[in-house]
Amino acid sequence: MDLARTEVTEAAPGKGSGAKGSAAARLGLMALPVAFFAVFFAYPVAAIVARGLDVDGSWRFGRLWDVLAQSDVRHVLWFTTWQALVSTALTLLVALPGAYVFARLDFPGKQVLRAVVTVPFVLPTVVVGTAFLALVGRGGLLDELWGVRLDTTVWAILLAHVFFNYAVVVRTVGGLWAQLDPGQEEAARMLGASRLRAWRTVTLPALGPAVAAAALMVFLFTFTSFGVVQILGGPTFSTLEVEIYRQTSEIFDLSTAAVLTIVQFAAVGAVLAVHAWTVRRRETALRLVDAAVTARRPRGAGQWSLLAGVLASIAVLLVLPLAVLVQRSFDAPDFAYYRALTSDDGNVFLVPPIEAIGNSLEYALAATGIAVLIGGLAAAALTRRDAGRLVRGFDALLMLPLGVSAVTVGFGFLIALDEPPLDLRGSWILVPLAQALVGVPFVVRTMLPVLRAVDRRLREAAAVLGASPWRVWREVDLPMVRRALLVAAGFAFAVSLGEFGATVFIARPDNPTLPVAVARLLGRAGELNYGQAMALSTILMVVCAVALLVLERLRTDRTGEF
Repeated sequence: MDLARTEVTEAAPGKGSGAKGSAAARLGLMALPVAFFAVFFAYPVAAIVARGLDVDGSWRFGRLWDVLAQSDVRHVLWFTTWQALVSTALTLLVALPGAYVFARLDFPGKQVLRAVVTVPFVLPTVVVGTAFLALVGRGGLLDELWGVRLDTTVWAILLAHVFFNYAVVVRTVGGLWAQLDPGQEEAARMLGASRLRAWRTVTLPALGPAVAAAALMVFLFTFTSFGVVQILGGPTFSTLEVEIYRQTSEIFDLSTAAVLTIVQFAAVGAVLAVHAWTVRRRETALRLVDAAVTARRPRGAGQWSLLAGVLASIAVLLVLPLAVLVQRSFDAPDFAYYRALTSDDGNVFLVPPIEAIGNSLEYALAATGIAVLIGGLAAAALTRRDAGRLVRGFDALLMLPLGVSAVTVGFGFLIALDEPPLDLRGSWILVPLAQALVGVPFVVRTMLPVLRAVDRRLREAAAVLGASPWRVWREVDLPMVRRALLVAAGFAFAVSLGEFGATVFIARPDNPTLPVAVARLLGRAGELNYGQAMALSTILMVVCAVALLVLERLRTDRTGEF
């Protein structure tokens, strides 16, 4: 290694062409992600916004100020912002101990529990809202036991957001935490630092980028919350996403909806810019180790108490709402709700609702492949520290699909992708493309902290010794990031299964996805329709749990390789 470092140092004065080649390689890696986002995100969103601002054949930007001057719109903006901040803080407070437990402790049933933790994240938001309504609403569990109702308060929304985003923190932060060398913290303790001080001065700074990335994703999801707020908020609480949907689908005021989309877009862009600036200031090369050797059995009363507390919080906040859904799906005798899924009444679907299962799996697999390809290339392009401002700006732009209204994206697909050579309205690929837009940011944010933590001197040494860029990636980067790549693929698959906002507008009636089928059933009156929605939701949970459990087993079976 010393010889390799000497060779790198001696070669440094003449590496100008190498730097140019590195820049060209980064631009080459960025080409496909840029083209993908330009065609399937920027173009559809711009088309719908332009149509909304086109009044009587001319653009009226004054409409922006007219809308923002309305008191009810300002109230929506204020509520959207503060509930997202509080939801993010609560999620971090509840989920960070869980991230530590999954990263550092080894206990029976850990793989199954990790899959269970991720299941809520893929549920359609309308199902999450309905589950919490059954818990905290009129006639719900709390109402029956203690006469307490929370459906008229903001607490129901905040708890539902914690339920929905718990897995984001556990997966994003825990994935990096599991690979941090515990010897560094132990060395600090041997030098006299307390356990808290060692964690605060050694581990927490190393986890900073991952915590920031998780907080960003949680904030964006809660800032653009739709189904949860629509069901639990009622007429009292409304986010920008709910208001955009109301203006588009109920009032048919496309102009106001376009203005709100611009406001949401600008707010998300500002948050992403601040995030990109703060995270890059804290980045550093980390010493990563095999995740399999960092987890150990709990030792001492403190770790056992922490494990018990995390398990209790998971049982109350995550498992209980899921148990309510399962119980309601079996309310009818002889599995009547499940048997009804195999028949077509000719009103809600053109095909039996059970076919939505196969549709969702096919779409999710295709979307996962697209998201891993696009997100992997983008993460590789963003890895180097000498990237210019253009590349750093692209880092923030990759997150915009999480902050732009899914309603806007769905309508934009219908309006923009309707003419040759981009007439895709009748193609099956349209749904995976929309789902991949949401999956790509998760792939990038999951892989980027690990890629940037790889000591770049290893890459430089391999290059000096004659390795090609592809071999450098295969021999140096891939063994370190394979775990993150599998986690990213699992996230993309899970997100695709539960995507609803854009899919509801572009999924064909004869090929519905599970979330679309659930929403259509919930939108119709009748006990049978509601029961079928609960049955489909239960099937979605089982499918997701099995897929994630398989992913966990594949990952842990291969931990000896990386």
